[in-house]
Amino acid sequence: MDNDKFIELCKEKVVEYANTTMNLSSINKPVHINKSDIYVVWLNRTLQNNKALLSTTVSNGMYYEVTYNGDKNELYFDAYSHVHNRAFKLDE
Repeated sequence: MDNDKFIELCKEKVVEYANTTMNLSSINKPVHINKSDIYVVWLNRTLQNNKALLSTTVSNGMYYEVTYNGDKNELYFDAYSHVHNRAFKLDE
């Protein structure tokens, strides 16, 4: 699968997930996004496999990992929530 087709498929899956399973808890309202609200953070293609990390313009801490297994013609979708962020000062 070429990168453009893969990215479009990834965006479709993120839209489907967000619009059917998520609410904006602060206003208790369903999320309604479209593909233009999604951006690719990272993309890789190795041989017949693709992987992308994506996020949306919705400020809810969610990000998505989509993997295409070219050997099995399967797509894997994972949704993650940003839970914690901590900075560490490193010695020089």
